Amino acid sequence: MPVLPGAEPFRHEGGEAGVLLCHGFTGSPQSLRPWAEYLAERGLTVALPLLPGHGTRWEDMQLTGWQDWYAEVDRELRALRERCTRVFVAGLSMGATLALRLAAKHGDAVDGIVVVNPANRMHGLAAYALPVAHHVVRATKGIANDIAKEGSVELGYDRVPLRAAHSLRAFFRLVDGELPQVTQPLLVLRSAQDHVVPAADAARVLSRVSSTDVQEIVLEQSYHVATLDHDADRIFEESLAFIGRLAPVIGKEGTAARG
Repeated sequence: MPVLPGAEPFRHEGGEAGVLLCHGFTGSPQSLRPWAEYLAERGLTVALPLLPGHGTRWEDMQLTGWQDWYAEVDRELRALRERCTRVFVAGLSMGATLALRLAAKHGDAVDGIVVVNPANRMHGLAAYALPVAHHVVRATKGIANDIAKEGSVELGYDRVPLRAAHSLRAFFRLVDGELPQVTQPLLVLRSAQDHVVPAADAARVLSRVSSTDVQEIVLEQSYHVATLDHDADRIFEESLAFIGRLAPVIGKEGTAARG
């Protein structure tokens, strides 16, 4: 299937610092592209892949699961490590979960983590119904486009394929058990109002990781897709400052790149 216009992956060859950005469940690189472009313009090497089953039709997600999504970002991380001396992982929602697993599994190969509205588990009765429901119901109402900013639109599916959602539920449980293996510096940006992922998920992540260099920022004016919302600029600036603090040379490269 052809990729939807705007959902294409993004890559930029920049300096010695690399950033891997991971988009969310049923979303696409479009939700993180402004962030990717911001970092690229400041001299960083950036990878923003399209996860399998995403960016085409929701039916295509029925053929994929967490193993496919994780394998894609794992490949991208390994490629960045070959190209860059410092590598950071970042993500939105499920993309944040993917980033946290990369950090847990790759250890010192990841220098820092930035997560926006990280998802940690499924909530409510729907989560308990999934093991049975995914066998009899193909899809349910979509979760895309939770944005406060008028005129800002997320390119994501209007349906959630339940087979993929069932796999995501298993992935959340897996990563929750791996969070104590996360030791890298961590920046968490969380929306005060989020209609997709509750604040409890970010709190759970913060309580489970072993990182000692941790910062949490509450985004007061944005909903779930904060990277396209009123606080987007703050996310971009805080993430660049976080990377620059951990890799000071990068900040100098970024200044030079901006002229």
